[in-house]
Amino acid sequence: MKDVYTSVRSVGMDVHYKFSTVTMRDGQARVVRRERLDHRDRSALQQALSRWPKQTPMVLEASFGWGWLADLMQELGLRPQLSNCYKIEQMRKARGLAKTNKKDADLLSLLPYEADGWWKVWMAPPEVRDRREWMRHRASLVGVQTQTKNRISAVLHRHGIIHEHSDLFGVRGRRFLAEICHVGGTEDVHLPDGALAGLRGLVELLGHVRGQLAGIARELRGQLERSSLARRLDGIPGIGLILAHTLMAEIGQIERFGHHRSLASYSLLAPIANDTGQEEGKRPLGRHLGHRGNRMLKWAFLEAAHGAVKTGGKWRRLFDSATEGGKKDRNRGYIKVARELVKVVYVVWKKNMEYTDAPPPRPSRSARRRAEAFFDNARSGTGQLYRPMVPALQA
Repeated sequence: MKDVYTSVRSVGMDVHYKFSTVTMRDGQARVVRRERLDHRDRSALQQALSRWPKQTPMVLEASFGWGWLADLMQELGLRPQLSNCYKIEQMRKARGLAKTNKKDADLLSLLPYEADGWWKVWMAPPEVRDRREWMRHRASLVGVQTQTKNRISAVLHRHGIIHEHSDLFGVRGRRFLAEICHVGGTEDVHLPDGALAGLRGLVELLGHVRGQLAGIARELRGQLERSSLARRLDGIPGIGLILAHTLMAEIGQIERFGHHRSLASYSLLAPIANDTGQEEGKRPLGRHLGHRGNRMLKWAFLEAAHGAVKTGGKWRRLFDSATEGGKKDRNRGYIKVARELVKVVYVVWKKNMEYTDAPPPRPSRSARRRAEAFFDNARSGTGQLYRPMVPALQA
């Protein structure tokens, strides 16, 4: 057993809810061992993982539920890595392979032998995943709140209860709903027992969801006060408390993006042209945003774009320049503003600086040349040049 493990140079794991299928290969990419791990017995799982060779690349697909297993492997000194599910799927189809647990594990175990890391996906640390749990839980609660409000309005509509409140769920609107639930209807309409029970349950559910959302908002507000990054992001036009924490959760670490264009592509805000036979100088007809990326970031930046445009200033001018004053292609205008916000977020985060409407101008080329010339000719107190002298080559 130990002799087999000492020859292992790569491991592929096809992870499922209750079990994982494992393939191990040696230095010549030959299969030397296969295993099946049972996730239900955590002590037996730890014992099995503790026998595996340390610092050997172990590839998992970045599918649902990889986090706890990757954390356990890292605690035991192992080296898990994530692969892009879509790329691996296309690789399997290109080879004409059937999709089985065994073949998936075999394919994953071959990835460490690739010349570059085209298949790798960033592995979010536990603190980033925990922040995502907060924000995605809040997003699900907002969805439940919206659905509940629609169902309450539908009950009133079905039974002909008409109100004049501009916001049915504001202070006066909630008082109106509480009165209906208490007396069973209005002066003109009496709700049947089934409709009244449903309305009471929906109003109670709405109050419970609103209470949970308020609790999450208090927690996020406390984190905002403790995090300098959250405060800087909150200062960008259109980005408030919720969007600042959403960006922090979904981006995770800004260092994994080498340029703001990479962040825009990941956020699905880098339009891709798919034109053929189009004359030069005309607006591309086949440009689209794509659909493989982080959709939560796309939503967050577009929401921020709507808020930024309402603040006016350069953001409104940018929107108007793309929409002819807001008369046409408004979605295109919001996308353009969102793309500019990606650049601002990248710079504010990467350079640890506060947002300003008028950033300091970049030095001109002539100024940079003068600075370089001064540095080249300047001497220290000993009379020596700052830059080291290079000995001349012998003829």
